[in-house]
Amino acid sequence: MLWISFTRIEGYELNNFMRMLGLWLSLSCLLSSMPISADQAPGQPVFHDISGSFAEEAINSLADRGVVSGDGHGAFLPRNPVTRAEFIAMLGRMLELRPVHNDLSAFRDVLPSAWYYGAVHAGLNLSITEGSGDRFHPMDSITRQEAAVMVIRAMKESDQAALSRTAGKYVDAGSIAKWAWDAVGRATDTGWLVGSKGSFRPNAAITREETAMLLNRVLKSGNVQSVIDRKAVSKVHMGWLYNGTTQQYIAYAKRAELNVLVPRWYFMEPSGKLTDHTDQELLKWAHNHGRKVWAMVGNRANDAGTHQVLSDAKLRQSLINSISAKVSQYKLDGINIDFENVLPQDRENLTLFITQLSVEMRRLGAELSIDVSPDLNTDWTAAFDYAALGKQVDYMVLMSYDQHWNGSPKAGTVSSLPWSESALAKLVSQVPAKKTIIAYPLYTRDWKVGPTVSAQDITLTEQGKRIRQQKATLQWNSVLAQYEAAYTSASVPHRIWTEEARSLSHKHLMAATYQVAGYAYWYPGAETPDVWQAIANAERYGSYSFLIR
Repeated sequence: MLWISFTRIEGYELNNFMRMLGLWLSLSCLLSSMPISADQAPGQPVFHDISGSFAEEAINSLADRGVVSGDGHGAFLPRNPVTRAEFIAMLGRMLELRPVHNDLSAFRDVLPSAWYYGAVHAGLNLSITEGSGDRFHPMDSITRQEAAVMVIRAMKESDQAALSRTAGKYVDAGSIAKWAWDAVGRATDTGWLVGSKGSFRPNAAITREETAMLLNRVLKSGNVQSVIDRKAVSKVHMGWLYNGTTQQYIAYAKRAELNVLVPRWYFMEPSGKLTDHTDQELLKWAHNHGRKVWAMVGNRANDAGTHQVLSDAKLRQSLINSISAKVSQYKLDGINIDFENVLPQDRENLTLFITQLSVEMRRLGAELSIDVSPDLNTDWTAAFDYAALGKQVDYMVLMSYDQHWNGSPKAGTVSSLPWSESALAKLVSQVPAKKTIIAYPLYTRDWKVGPTVSAQDITLTEQGKRIRQQKATLQWNSVLAQYEAAYTSASVPHRIWTEEARSLSHKHLMAATYQVAGYAYWYPGAETPDVWQAIANAERYGSYSFLIR
């Protein structure tokens, strides 16, 4: 649903005095939405202008939680209107969401330098708020019906809102927009936002004290406050460490808040032995800082060499012995098996290898995970007996990317939301969700789409640079849950299906509904920093399960 601008009063002009007054009021609203200053910390609200306000208790309660603040001079300005930017900022703070400075801006009128840039995009990433095309109208006063829509979305009440017919009881029901009708009804049902004297006043600007009452009522409903205050359940956050120095790896792990590191240290040789690239510095840092290390064992996509080892009992046991020796020698927390391009005829032997390896890993107290591609019913995945493998491993990692691979005859997305969900749904029908980790791409592809199709792998950092340098058009595809960027260079049209904070937020919210064990990323270091802010929000918000009475 797109936000629709409310009707403005036409037919008069402001004189210079009123223009100056309007600017002053806008500045006051902006200042009052900023975080609480050091001399007005949470727990010590001091507002000299709220005595007698019907929202006095709510204002103080929300100020204590850091949801609202004053102008820095002791005033709350309770009767001032609230802008759209201020409202989404307060709503985000109520939900304890981080501001997210998306690398790709969704709106022409929300500049990266604006104080509300992070708040607006944090709400947008989670579909709590939207705009009108490429504009958000951040400094417009938010109307009561717009506030109702945002709150209903934020509290995940949209399904219930569709069942409500309460909006029709208001005498001014005819003034309620179609896009707000269900939300107004549900907001009324819950008692969060009600009218006066039989009217809802949908197009009236909501004031700061009304907003405080609204948000405080929401917090006091059902289990809302306890859910928001509850400590999040820790999930696996793993990343393959690739293409950088040890210190870069460490920086990636910190920035991404990874609790499982997967360095690509070991590769299988056709002899059943392992190449050893163990980094003692990284291993020491990980164990000193509470990170687990699941060292990766790869096959370099060597189908013939993999067949030689898996089909020979002695070589298979030699490989298991080599892996066990590394686990013991370096006190590894686990092993991540990454065998790709395995021949279909090796299906039974791959399962046998994992079964035998799992016995050894349990003996050593190490965790065993295996990376798998989505079940495409092709030779590429025919070697994976998902159900059988799932019984042996601690975790199965679904590599939810390369929907359109480099070399594909058709240009397209690396990982669309519908494709990713289809792959996950199929996997959890065979492997328990508590054993499932879903991996997302921190890369995309720049496609040349004429006269022939070709692609170049690019990092998310490079993606943003190209889009800005080429002044590419950017269009959000709500079906794929991705932006589609288009530009022309040297008379050749280019297309990029982006991965960034918004698209990755949608994927994490989807995966959260399946209650997966965790998330993985290929590969930390290719992303822009805002991605981790967005992912943290999506995981936190995705864990919220509100029971509204």
